Amino acid sequence: MRRILIALALCAMTQSPAAAQDNSAVMAPVQHFVDAFNKGDAKAAAAVCASQISIIDEFPPHIWNGPGAFAKWWKEYDADAKKNGVTDGVVTLGAPKHVDVTGDLAYVVVPADYAYKQNGKPTKETGSILTLVLQKSATGWRIVAWSWSKA
Repeated sequence: MRRILIALALCAMTQSPAAAQDNSAVMAPVQHFVDAFNKGDAKAAAAVCASQISIIDEFPPHIWNGPGAFAKWWKEYDADAKKNGVTDGVVTLGAPKHVDVTGDLAYVVVPADYAYKQNGKPTKETGSILTLVLQKSATGWRIVAWSWSKA
């Protein structure tokens, strides 16, 4: 029994680096997206998204789909932020809860916090969840859908 446990442990250790590399490849565009959002760079954020994307977020109209959906979401995010006195928004990701890869699709669930100023006062939304679907293409992983779930 002891030999079986040692063999299983060795097998698991040899599998970990490949899984970690795959997760890194999937998580890279997610982190790029968040970094671009934090800088207010819509063009860089859109660069890791598919041209046809589905988005669910906490502000109206809550859902954006299809061609141009990302640009519409960004515009409506800005309008909602201005309406509510929100500035300096920064998303911080936690360790992913799931990075499930099946063929050319990946399902990612990652905890996230959102710090911002509301009417000049620092505020923080903690414990939110960012859920994404990515698809692998010849140019790498691209975000095809994401949702923000406020805690």
